[in-house]
Amino acid sequence: MMALLKRDLAIATRSGGAAMLGVLFFLAVVAVIPFGIGPDLNLLARIGPAILWIGALLASLLGLDRLFQADREDGSLDMLVMQDWFALVATVFVKSFAHWLATGLPLVLAAPLLGLLMNMSALSTGAVMLTLLAGTPAISFIGAVGAAIAVALPRGGLLVSILVLPLAIPILIFGVSASYAAVTDPDPFLPPFMILSAIALFFAALGPVAAAAALKGASD
Repeated sequence: MMALLKRDLAIATRSGGAAMLGVLFFLAVVAVIPFGIGPDLNLLARIGPAILWIGALLASLLGLDRLFQADREDGSLDMLVMQDWFALVATVFVKSFAHWLATGLPLVLAAPLLGLLMNMSALSTGAVMLTLLAGTPAISFIGAVGAAIAVALPRGGLLVSILVLPLAIPILIFGVSASYAAVTDPDPFLPPFMILSAIALFFAALGPVAAAAALKGASD
């Protein structure tokens, strides 16, 4: 599994630089907002957590269609699907985690810089980082299901985004709610953050199983 993790990280780094591409897209989305809203620093600070979350969600979708595509092109996907059920589920889990390390984790690390761009306080930026750290892995595990469904399609990138976005809406809702609750006194931070963490754990358990079933179905 460690060898598979290193291989997938090497592929993600080699094929277009998934980490840098995601960060640049994240920066582009967030940087455009002040031009559209205007130089109202208070308004930017209020909507900053939501903008960062939306940008991170869209940037996390990059490269999902390539999650199994490289294995399909070199023929190794057939070998992976021929494994027993539990080994295939574990393989999908590792590949999804590798995608998050290459795409999702750099977004978390880039959040403080973009928080300065949105005039956010240190507390608000820290809350966004914590919620992104808890929530973005779920997007990779959901994306594994979409990538497995679209693996046999020549241009499945758009289909993966269409499949993943509706399922990722609860992650966005509770991630933004927890971020706002951290800087709003009457609102408790812990309940939405715990729900966000529970959603992430739920998809971490269900996503690899559903993706493995989709891969088995596609190979039949």
